[in-house]
Amino acid sequence: MLFDLDGTLLDRDTSLALFVRDQYDRYSQFQLVDKDIFVQRFIELDNHGYVWKDKVYQQLIDEFAIRGIGWTDLLNDYLNGFKRQCVGFPNLVSMLTQLKNNGTKLALVSNGYGQFQFDNFKALGISHLFNEVLISEWMGLRKPDPAIFILALSKLGVEAEEALFVGDHPENDIRASRAVGITAVWKRNNAISLHVDADVIIDDLGELIQYVRS
Repeated sequence: MLFDLDGTLLDRDTSLALFVRDQYDRYSQFQLVDKDIFVQRFIELDNHGYVWKDKVYQQLIDEFAIRGIGWTDLLNDYLNGFKRQCVGFPNLVSMLTQLKNNGTKLALVSNGYGQFQFDNFKALGISHLFNEVLISEWMGLRKPDPAIFILALSKLGVEAEEALFVGDHPENDIRASRAVGITAVWKRNNAISLHVDADVIIDDLGELIQYVRS
C-alpha cells in the first residue's frame, strides 16, 4: 500500500491552524491584528498548501503592515517548527499497525520539500512502519508523473495490480495512480466538491482495514 502524506495521513488543516496560532502567540509583532483574523487570513493565503510560505508571509506583512520581523525569519520558524504541531487523522496508527502486522508493505509517496516533509512524517510517529519513503524533491520526480509511482512499486518489489494507493488529490493521487494500474483509494477531501473517479472512497482511515480484508 502506497500513501500520500498531506490530507491523507497528516491532518494538514488542523496542523496548520495549530501552528499559526502558536506562532501568533510567540511573535508580538503579529498581535496588533486580531488573532482569529490573522489565522483565517494565513489559511486563506496558504490555499491548502499550494502557495509556499514565502509568499504567504510577504503578503501578511504587507496587508497587516507588520513591522520588526522579516518574512525570511518567519519562514525559517515555519520550516523548523511546523513538525511540532503535526496531527494525524483518526485511526492512523492502528490502521498502519494492523496492515504491517498482516505483512503488507508500506510506502510513502509525497510531493514537497524533502527534509520538511520527512520531518512532518516522522512527527506522526509512524515512520518505523514504512518500508520506503519517496519525497519528490529527493527523488527528482513529482506526482502526477507516473515514474514516481513506478519507482515506488519497484522499491517495494510489487506489481501495480498488487498495490493500492491512498490519497486525497484527484489528479496527483487518484488519476495518476490509476493510470499506472494501481487501485486508487480516495481519502475524501471536503474542500473538493467535484466527482472523483476512484476505485474506492473512504472518509476514515479505519475503513481501509475492512476493504483490504474483503
